[in-house]
Amino acid sequence: MKTITIEGQLRSETGRRATRQLRSEENVPGVIYGGPQNINFYAPETAFNNLVYTPEFQVAEVRVGDKTYRCVLKDLQFEPVTDKLTHIDLLELSENKKVTVTLPIEYVGQPVGVKGGGRLVIKMKSLKVKTLPKYLQEKIEVNIDDLELNKNIRVEDVKAGNLEIMNSPRIPIASVVTTRVLLKEETAPAAAPAAGATTAAPAAGAPAAATPAAATPEKKGSEKKGAEKKGK
Repeated sequence: MKTITIEGQLRSETGRRATRQLRSEENVPGVIYGGPQNINFYAPETAFNNLVYTPEFQVAEVRVGDKTYRCVLKDLQFEPVTDKLTHIDLLELSENKKVTVTLPIEYVGQPVGVKGGGRLVIKMKSLKVKTLPKYLQEKIEVNIDDLELNKNIRVEDVKAGNLEIMNSPRIPIASVVTTRVLLKEETAPAAAPAAGATTAAPAAGAPAAATPAAATPEKKGSEKKGAEKKGK
């Protein structure tokens, strides 16, 4: 499990004035929940970058005073105009308490449907899970080798071991769809004249119509789009 360290300081004051002063000094106030008591602290804004601005799941070891708290990200607040981080909530991990977190999905393999000319569509990049801290992992691997054309992999198909997946089981997370070229070929009717139809004669003095060139068959192509890591 990837872990980052954050050096924080205890907050002696928690009012609005004190909070504004912290932010003016490029610090971010935060709270650590889940322990015997809530811990109010602050740290430089840059100390949170590797935890906040990443699709990866990570554990944070926050050093405040003479204690270290092993935490996961719970909630964030941003300034609506500048989009700067203004507050962070962390949840302290306790070995005997289950925790709910969001883990990124890593899709592995190449679907047979893509090899057959389809296109892979990723519908979910993460899953919400509930588990004990000892079972936390950085990601959930989903093998998509057997995904066929016009078929889906759903939440209920994911094998997650000791992770209890909280998302609705019938939600599709990935599918292989027919490409535009294949869809056009499958749905376009044959361009043949109806029985008994006649071609109108050209108007007097009009030039004769040119003989159309032979149509070039439209080539089939296969597109492949790999999986990309906030959205169950």
